[in-house]
Amino acid sequence: MAKGPDAFRTISEVAETLDLPQHVLRFWETRFSQIKPMKRGGGRRFYRPDDIALLAGIKHLLYGEGYTIRGVQRILKEQGVRAVAAVAETGVVPGRAVDALPKPALQPARLPAPQSEPQPAPVTARAAPEPSPVAPAAVTPAPPAAAAEPAPVVVRRVKALSEADAGRLRQVVADLSDMKRLIDQTV
Repeated sequence: MAKGPDAFRTISEVAETLDLPQHVLRFWETRFSQIKPMKRGGGRRFYRPDDIALLAGIKHLLYGEGYTIRGVQRILKEQGVRAVAAVAETGVVPGRAVDALPKPALQPARLPAPQSEPQPAPVTARAAPEPSPVAPAAVTPAPPAAAAEPAPVVVRRVKALSEADAGRLRQVVADLSDMKRLIDQTV
């Protein structure tokens, strides 16, 4: 027999409903003071329907809209729990005007104005390739910079990192800080 819509849910039921691991829900409890499931004997969590709506809104902001935890905390503080809970249902982020969103088809990118002095080329760690002993083919000159059309705007939506990718990224950052520490010790 299925539970009613107002019934309390266990953490495993909520995790399955939201397609999130249980440890993420527990972690969010430490970062968002507004998430307060009822805890019974033995520390078992029971989520109310309002708690589930809030979790769904947080998930949408973090994973769907690309907000950081601090950004969602700010929205919760400024707009309140109801506004974040409504995000999952409506998809509208509180405080963000629709006109403020980028319009890539209507706004072409602007090229920077030509500079009076040429800028040095960026230095890379790789060596330049050896010149070929064969004579290069005839090169046609490029059209003048003034005739170039502005490049179209490319908007990429940033997806949230998976737990595995986030773990690998944390490991790389830890390795880099260890390398920096070793370099600082040798210098």
